[in-house]
Amino acid sequence: MSTRDIVYIALFAAITAALGLFPAFSLTVIAVPITAQTLGPMLAGAIAGAKRGALALVLFVLLVAIGLPLLAGGRGGLGIFLGPSGGFILAWPLAALLIGWLYQRHLRSLTPVKELLILALGGVVLIYSAGIPWIALVARLPVKQVALGSLGFLPGDIVKVVLAVLIVRAVRRAYPTLE
Repeated sequence: MSTRDIVYIALFAAITAALGLFPAFSLTVIAVPITAQTLGPMLAGAIAGAKRGALALVLFVLLVAIGLPLLAGGRGGLGIFLGPSGGFILAWPLAALLIGWLYQRHLRSLTPVKELLILALGGVVLIYSAGIPWIALVARLPVKQVALGSLGFLPGDIVKVVLAVLIVRAVRRAYPTLE
């Protein structure tokens, strides 16, 4: 692993942690807070690439697991993964991996619409696919009920996807040789 790889991994773990400084708020329907942190896996995958993006989020998850209060609201520790947010957080490295892989695969033909679709697929669909069943299991609720309750998160996640596209396009424009 090169020094550049280590820097990217540390940088995107830190960016994800910094996104936790934005205040979280919860919907009354579901016990998972709405945070800016899901922007972290999107940016990590799209900018750092599949391998480095995924490793950045693995590092972040490990730091949370050992108790560092890096999640929104100053939360951390193994107990987080046993609660309703666990499935979402554990999906972040996979989301970064998928987003990075899709970006690398389509780098020469990226359009804003393709980027929106890639980021929505990895940053919303994949994360929800892990998080919703996790909540259903933890809360002992039907998956359909949890999925309906999760609809309240979609507007914020769509805003995060659009923000991610704008940020990624600006970074890639500023650093065209980004690898």
